[in-house]
Formats: sequence, structure tokens, C-alpha cells
Amino acid sequence: RFKKRKLRTTSELLEDEQAAQVEDEEERLDQASSPSGTTAASLTSQQRKEKIAAAVSTILEALGEDGSRDGLRKTPTRYADALMSFTQGYETTPATVFGDAEFDENHHEVVMLRDIEFFSLCEHHMVPFFGKVHIAYLPSGKVVGLSKLAKVVDMFAQRLQVQERLTTQISRAIWDELEPRGVAVYIEAQYVFNLCYV
Repeated sequence: RFKKRKLRTTSELLEDEQAAQVEDEEERLDQASSPSGTTAASLTSQQRKEKIAAAVSTILEALGEDGSRDGLRKTPTRYADALMSFTQGYETTPATVFGDAEFDENHHEVVMLRDIEFFSLCEHHMVPFFGKVHIAYLPSGKVVGLSKLAKVVDMFAQRLQVQERLTTQISRAIWDELEPRGVAVYIEAQYVFNLCYV
């Protein structure tokens, strides 16, 4: 006896392969969205600040600077405060940002927000990059207050980043939260590292 087996078309096989790739990419992005390891999660905010400040003191010493001189005495603490502020995006989620600002709306035209200014830290050199984000989405019955789009940009920008991942994370957050018919995110950015070493 022969069992009948449904033959799968090439397009069905490709769809399965693409779905698997999307799933792998989403898992990779989730891992990249939060600090790896449990060390940071187990420390209080004050403990993290003290560790960062101690590291900055070590850096100043390695540069041959006198960390006790007037101009540098408070630099380690100031830098720790700044770095924690620049990376506070790890402490929130898109669902928290969108909150109750999502509305059922029978609107089917493109919604666009341009020139959202952002500032982030490149994860490769921990130097700033900055620029503008442009977002467009095609609603499918649900819209969000425009200020929330800018806040989602801030949330992801306030993490150690690369421009490509930042673009994907913003678009994915809008896709997951609003379930639009389409979404596009375009980022124009300048890197301080490139400006210094051209």
C-alpha cells in the first residue's frame, strides 16, 4: 500500500524558509534589545552607577590624567549619570510607550511623521550618532497618537545601537502594536566617529 502524500510547491517551501528566517531574526533582535547576561539586572541603579564611575576613573588614569584635579574630580560620576540616561531605553517596552494611546479608527490613508530627531550611542565605539527618523504606516483600523511614534524612537535610540537594528526595531514595534497594513522607517544619521576620523 502506498500512502498519499501532499506534494509541496516551491513557493510553499520558500514561504516556510522565509518564516523560519523571520523567526530567527526576531529572536536575534530580542536578544540585542536588552543587555546580555544577568549582571546588570541583579544590580541596583546606584550599584551600576558606582561600577561605571569606577571604570571611568580607571580610564582617566590610563590616559595619564590626574583624576583628583578640579576639572576631573566629578567626571566619573557625571559620566555615569550621562551614560545611564543615554541607555535608559532598556527599562521600557513598546507596549508601555504606546499604552492607552491606541485608537480604533476607520482610517486607511498613510500616516507619516517626519524629522523625528534622535541621539544614540554606537555599540561598536560607544560614541554618539544622531540624525532624523521618518516613519510612515498604513493603518488597518488602529492608529496611535503621533507623539508616541517619537517616544518609540527615543526608547530604542536610548540603548547601545547600530543604525540598521534601530530601523528594524522601530518598524517592528509599530507592526506588532498597531498591526498596520504596512510600515516604513527611514533613518538619516551622522556618526561622531566618522566626523573625527575622515
